[in-house]
Amino acid sequence: MIEAVKFWNEPNNRSHWDLELDPEWAAYGAMVKEASAAVRAENVELTQVLGGISPIDPFFMQRLRDQGVLEGLDAVAVHGFPLDWNHWQIDEWPARIAEIESVTPLPVWVTEVGISTFGAEEVQEFGLRRTAELLMGRVPRIHWYSLYDLPKAWPATTRHREAEGSSYYRHFHMGLLREDGTPKLAARQFSACTPEMGICQWFHFEDHRLDDAVQWLRRLGVRRLRTGLSWADSFRPGADHWFDRQMRALEDFDVTLTFCFTPEHRGVAPHHTSPPRVAGEYAEFCARMVRRYAPGLRSVAQPLAASFLTPAPRDAPSPAA
Repeated sequence: MIEAVKFWNEPNNRSHWDLELDPEWAAYGAMVKEASAAVRAENVELTQVLGGISPIDPFFMQRLRDQGVLEGLDAVAVHGFPLDWNHWQIDEWPARIAEIESVTPLPVWVTEVGISTFGAEEVQEFGLRRTAELLMGRVPRIHWYSLYDLPKAWPATTRHREAEGSSYYRHFHMGLLREDGTPKLAARQFSACTPEMGICQWFHFEDHRLDDAVQWLRRLGVRRLRTGLSWADSFRPGADHWFDRQMRALEDFDVTLTFCFTPEHRGVAPHHTSPPRVAGEYAEFCARMVRRYAPGLRSVAQPLAASFLTPAPRDAPSPAA
């Protein structure tokens, strides 16, 4: 079942939101408020979470709070990778959580935390064990990133590969499983962390790993899964068929579903990080997905969401992945 929805992914990260087009996050804030109202109208009981922030920045969270963005939400989320990308040590996790708690009363979820095997598998093994010690019992949700290594033939979702150097290649080594599906050292101890610790696994359009992933998640004792549905992918031929297949395969897990990635032809700029060109279109997508996959008790304030109930437009060719 879907237990929560998230609005975007790492909105304060330049690889996921175009800060040149929206330097004060005003467009992002308006987009989240529209989407929150639209989703609440479809399912008043569904937990709503702010897109996980990376870096963990209390000033960014305070900015959104002051814009009123958090008022309709139920939780906020953070992402942390202290052994790979962040400029702080793994033992600082409790302090980083406390920084966000100091600026919002909402629960803080950790929806991505992981350690790459870029240097050695033993580093990930240590990192998993220490992360569990620091976060289990401290926050209500933890999602380990990720189940699978990213296939080397696929690009990582980032705009700055040329500028990232070796940091870019760490994206390809974050899994408990190698690209071919064989387990790494940390996979052997992950079951000791479940079901309290969940997993974040993104599935690409028509991802060949889906069925094997479900088997591995069950084998590891995972109950909570974070994944996403791409607004950009929704314009591909056969999108609804793929979304149906994905969500049907995951229906036995408690799913946190992330809505993100702007279709190139619907953005202010032709990129997945762009703010939408037309207000309300992202909210329409979120409402349509909730109506399709998480229908529930509808809000009594139906007229407020009337503009979000139209089907997604199909007037443009499919964007690139």
